[in-house]
Amino acid sequence: MKTERVRRNRLLAERPAPQDGAERGKRRRRPEARSVTVNLAESPLGWLRSRGHVDERQFAAGEQLRSDWERSGLPPRVTMCWDSPPPDRSPRGPAGPASATHAQIAARRRFDAAVKALGPGLRDIAWRVLCAGEGMREAEGALGWPARAGKLVLTMALDRLADHYRLR
Repeated sequence: MKTERVRRNRLLAERPAPQDGAERGKRRRRPEARSVTVNLAESPLGWLRSRGHVDERQFAAGEQLRSDWERSGLPPRVTMCWDSPPPDRSPRGPAGPASATHAQIAARRRFDAAVKALGPGLRDIAWRVLCAGEGMREAEGALGWPARAGKLVLTMALDRLADHYRLR
């Protein structure tokens, strides 16, 4: 897991100078620095699970959808495609369906079936949080929903996904 130590200095309020000579000889202490560990690999769904907002069944369903999305090759590429040149020596272009592996095709079919099972009302929040990795605030804002509405709708989507994947 990727973790990063983040050092934050805590600013303490300035205390007024002591009026009597009792505290004048004491040295002022320097503010203590706090060390916070941040897990950069934690997904929004993992964050919800660790705080008890989704149960194990819902978490497994969300992870299955994310896994199918990643295995299907749907996430955007961030590097150049270094595949071998096409056999007809045509100019390079984006990889087409002919270059997809059987595992990618099977994952794409599972992903499409799961999204279809979610329906139009639930697929938006599920894709944003589970696949794209957006936080709840960002997803709610992008969909124009009020605060805390996304968590309720996401749990309904996760229950429907768990039923689709036949998880107990």
